[in-house]
Amino acid sequence: MKIETQQISKTFGNFHALHKVQLEVKSGELLALLGPSGSGKTTLLRIIAGLENPDDGSGGVFFGGEEVTFKSAKDRGVGFVFQHYALFRHMTVFENIAFGLTIRPSSTRPSKDEIRSRVLKLLKLVQLEGLEKRFPSQLSGGQRQRISLARALAVEPKVLLLDEPFGALDAKVRKELRRWLRQLHQEIHVTSIFVTHDQEEALELADRVVIMNAGKIEQIGTPEQVYEAPANPFVFNFLGSVNSFTGKVIKGKAQVGSLVFDTRNEKLNESSVVAFVRPHEFQVHKDKPLESSLEVKILHIQPIGPLVRIEMTRVDNQEFLTVEITRDLYGKLQLKVNETAHLTATRLHVFPPDYSI
Repeated sequence: MKIETQQISKTFGNFHALHKVQLEVKSGELLALLGPSGSGKTTLLRIIAGLENPDDGSGGVFFGGEEVTFKSAKDRGVGFVFQHYALFRHMTVFENIAFGLTIRPSSTRPSKDEIRSRVLKLLKLVQLEGLEKRFPSQLSGGQRQRISLARALAVEPKVLLLDEPFGALDAKVRKELRRWLRQLHQEIHVTSIFVTHDQEEALELADRVVIMNAGKIEQIGTPEQVYEAPANPFVFNFLGSVNSFTGKVIKGKAQVGSLVFDTRNEKLNESSVVAFVRPHEFQVHKDKPLESSLEVKILHIQPIGPLVRIEMTRVDNQEFLTVEITRDLYGKLQLKVNETAHLTATRLHVFPPDYSI
């Protein structure tokens, strides 16, 4: 089921939550809406679900080419999974999953045998067979979220919408459920949209990522596209740690202090620029290398799993920056706090100065 939003706007009083949002979700796609709090991602999801209406005259929502802007959530055939499970505490797991089927009008309600068969199949699908007689209070957070998902799937939705589905879970369980949801989507191929503010979650799970900010879409692309080729500094800064610098482009070369790097963007020639380098895109040298480099002073060294994070300041202007290297390289370099070192960069991402973070 293909989903489209055309020029959707939404205001709450004086607050503009969405500004003419144009989005197309491909049939069978798993799409992430990613952005900081207040970016409009949940409002957009709720408008697609039919739980909110766009501003009058602002645009429409289409499912498979059919306009559903004024249809109720029930009539859109949407399955919705909330962050906090929203399970009925007084009902068993079986009754929770079957709920959407049992409240249908008698003319469209499946038989008891059909409902039982569907519920048991869903329990197997979400890997919770044998728990149908338990109550939500007897389940872990991860199990409850899978029951919530099974309940959404029970009504055979055309579209599956998930609002921060793993936000209430601890980090280990979130990672397990992300992997499980990716596998599940590959099996069922229901067009799915999920909202998250977790960059790692979006990049790991989604076929494509929609990055939102202040009610607008900043960039749409595959996880690789948005991470490796961010459209602007906001996207760059939002997707992980980053070091930012001011510099100039002269004869096709970006100059940041004593660091010089080729740039292929002819439009930036002979102009001031903002340059970005991710912590892992620096190379650390004990001695000054032959090529251009930045001289830095080491402030703090923090081993984190397989990496070592090093906080530094530039010797020329005292700007703070962060570098990440492998433990093996750290062991070879024998770096120490208060020593100086030199940095070169494997990549330098350059933007015009009128972009701001």
